[in-house]
Amino acid sequence: MFQISHIHHVAIICSNYMVSKHFYNQILGFPIIKETYRAERQSYKLDLKISEHEQIELFSFPYPPRRPSQPEAQGLRHLAFTVTDLEQCITHLQAHNIPVENIRIDELTGKRFTFFADPDNLPLELYEQ
Repeated sequence: MFQISHIHHVAIICSNYMVSKHFYNQILGFPIIKETYRAERQSYKLDLKISEHEQIELFSFPYPPRRPSQPEAQGLRHLAFTVTDLEQCITHLQAHNIPVENIRIDELTGKRFTFFADPDNLPLELYEQ
C-alpha cells in the first residue's frame, strides 16, 4: 500500500542567495545541514534542518523566473511553521524589521496564527500550538 510518513523537504528558489541564507539561518534559526556550490549550474543548494525528518532546500540560480502569482492563486499557497509562543516569534521578526500581519484566530481550530514573508515575498505562516 502507498503510505507517506512525513514531508522530507520543501524546496525554495531564491533571488539573492546570501540574503535568503541569512534570513532562514540567522533570523528564523534553521541550522545548516550542508551547503553545496554547483559550478556547472552556477548555483548554491543549502539544506536547512526544520526537524529530525524535515528540511528546507534553498536553491539559487543565475536567472530564476519571478513568482508568477499571488498566494491566493491555484497551487502551493504558503509554508506554515508550528511555534509555541507566537508573540515571542513576532517580536523577534519585528526586531529584524520584518513586517508581520496581525494575529488571527483559525475559526476551525481556535488556534492563533499570523503571516510574514521571506526576502522573495514567499508567504510564511506561524501557527501556534
